[in-house]
Amino acid sequence: MKIRLKFIICALCILSTTACFRTNGTADLGHLGKHNQIFNFAGVEDLHKFLTYSDKRVPLVSAHRGGPDLDYPENALETFQRVAYKTPSIIECDIALSKDSVLVLMHDETLDRTTTGKGNTIHKTLEELKKLRLKDTQGNLTSYQIPTLEEALAWGKGKVIFTLDIKRNVPYRLVVDAIRKTHAEAYVALITYNVNQAALVNNLAPDLMISASIRNADDLIRLNDADVPDTRILAFIGTKEADRQLTDLLHQHGILCILGTMGNLDRQAETRGDQLYAEFIERGADILSTDRPVQAAKSLQYYIRKRGLSSPYID
Repeated sequence: MKIRLKFIICALCILSTTACFRTNGTADLGHLGKHNQIFNFAGVEDLHKFLTYSDKRVPLVSAHRGGPDLDYPENALETFQRVAYKTPSIIECDIALSKDSVLVLMHDETLDRTTTGKGNTIHKTLEELKKLRLKDTQGNLTSYQIPTLEEALAWGKGKVIFTLDIKRNVPYRLVVDAIRKTHAEAYVALITYNVNQAALVNNLAPDLMISASIRNADDLIRLNDADVPDTRILAFIGTKEADRQLTDLLHQHGILCILGTMGNLDRQAETRGDQLYAEFIERGADILSTDRPVQAAKSLQYYIRKRGLSSPYID
């Protein structure tokens, strides 16, 4: 009897160890559960139409780094899902590269601030990265893992729109390949910081949406001269409100304007009241890139109801 009991305990230990090894090697995302569809895009053309300006457009929040909060780390699928449950959202997340050339979600070059690891992300294999756990905004340890880009894209279909911030030394080609592999074209835009980057992305994947930095009319002209079409552009207009002449010009070209409220404008809203988010929309912004997506969304939901706005692409 004792021998049999020892055998059972040994077998359970082996199974437990094997299960842990599998989880570390390939993320088990079953704990995220089912999620109703939010965005209804039949294909990439629907995304283009949805992200084209009209006076009936539905304003959106873009959750900066996925919308981290207490118990919810940045660039974590669990954090993305928390935001997506509360409001139709754009998820802005950061793409880094592992030692074995796997695309993962990570903002910093080093692992120290946001994980239980140390050193540079690029010096760790995916297997090593999957053994780490993510920390929340207060530095508290969570049970969540670093996701791969492919895991995030596979999860996000119908749930969110991604804007992908591609970190230094990450080839755009690898990101485009991951988008193609997961058939994510209809819910992704790539972030660029200058005309050369925007032109490169457009040449690699002319069907994809591009978030381009546009601070004045000359920036738009340079993008047009580089053959980046207006129909593929989202304009990031900065972290302070732009001149109304610029937003009007962009709207005339059918281009939506992303205002970065993370930082000073978020602090203003927190101090003066969240209705300020709706005022940003009233004054020309269309998408708010914010560190307070839940609070901003509540303000925009009131704005949307008051004006009777809707979209056939939001369920």
